[in-house]
Amino acid sequence: MTIKGLDPNVLSQVRSQKPPHFKLEKVIRKNILNLEPYRCARDDYQQGILLDANENSLGHSLPQNSSIPHDKPSTTTNGSSSSSSTPIKGSGSDDDLSLHRYPDPSLHGIKSSLAKLRRVPNQDFICLGVGSDEILDLIQRCCANPGKDKILICPPTYGMYSVCAAVNDVEVVKVPLITEGGRFSLDVERVNQVLSQDPAIKLVFLCSPGNPTGTLLPLSDVVPILENPKYDGIVVVDEAYIDFAEEERNMGRRDPSVEVSAVSLVDQYQNLLVTQTLSKAFGLAAIRLGIAFGQPPLIQIMNNTKAPYNISVPTAHLASLALSEKGLEKMRANVRTLIRNRDELIRDLSTVKGCGEVLGSNQANFVLVRILDPQGKPSNEVAQSVYRRMAEERGLVVRNRSKDLGCDACLRITVGTKEENERCISLMKQLLENDGQWTD
Repeated sequence: MTIKGLDPNVLSQVRSQKPPHFKLEKVIRKNILNLEPYRCARDDYQQGILLDANENSLGHSLPQNSSIPHDKPSTTTNGSSSSSSTPIKGSGSDDDLSLHRYPDPSLHGIKSSLAKLRRVPNQDFICLGVGSDEILDLIQRCCANPGKDKILICPPTYGMYSVCAAVNDVEVVKVPLITEGGRFSLDVERVNQVLSQDPAIKLVFLCSPGNPTGTLLPLSDVVPILENPKYDGIVVVDEAYIDFAEEERNMGRRDPSVEVSAVSLVDQYQNLLVTQTLSKAFGLAAIRLGIAFGQPPLIQIMNNTKAPYNISVPTAHLASLALSEKGLEKMRANVRTLIRNRDELIRDLSTVKGCGEVLGSNQANFVLVRILDPQGKPSNEVAQSVYRRMAEERGLVVRNRSKDLGCDACLRITVGTKEENERCISLMKQLLENDGQWTD
């Protein structure tokens, strides 16, 4: 037996322990034992300039001086402690969030705030999860029978769709994006053909804007799948980065009459689920809050299935601050800054000898750039060397996506601050233009 990610020496040591008749592999489900776990950005490098995980490099969108409310003890003149404010009457606690209680289902009004922000009729259209990943797993648990049903994905795409499928013992059907010329567009005709021929497919996962592609899927490509009369399942549109496309629309860089988010379709299609998050544009990756928008019957089933009290009070409180008027203003200002930084990063990458084309449509907070060898050909080896040496020798971490379909020799670079982006360009120039010699 091997367990991926576990030191074989540790496994051997455990094998020698009691009782001698026990074999873990006889207890664990085979699909779990064979599971290829999701490899996150922090698995390799945890410190430095982190331009690898598509986090918001400008920080969170909480209004200034925001905090978790609680009574801070103050020291009196005689050295004893006293409360700086009055505890909630009758609570038996000294914190304003009543952390000794389970969360109130109203969750600080964040569902109503989200309903207003995304323009859905009411909070009955909303389910909350511990990050989008819980939502993605939950919808598979609700809809796909283990060992029988399937999901459909369109690679290159977010890896957790397949990880959740493996955990739930659900087969994955792949219909690749059209990758020629770095387009990364949806092959609608092929998707519908596969769905029409295979009734075991219960879920379609579409990532928009895509990861690692950065390409927004037009709703005109999503609607034909929703309306496929031979497909009885659900279409899941994962919109972790949608606020970057939305802000481009607000900035006049996109047609304001054309909706970019599939949430605009939720009140028309009962077979649609749209997932979003506060991790990216809102800069709140650490609080782990994911959102699903769908029609009430589906949302109720998901709420019935999820664990009770899955959203903590501190998470809900911080989310409510981010969704306040001041929080939204700060989020949008940060997104506009990141869009401008992204434009400058793309421009500067074009000046680096050894950087090829920037792929995709660049509608998120990262770019996907091809790395070339000295002969001007895409090179996975050079891309890996640049990735590794920048991280290990200069403390700047990007993501190597060379193994993804259509992403040969590609590095994915999260858009950082102006200074972080300039540092990234400087290091790439040194490695690609100076025979790998550092000059800083």
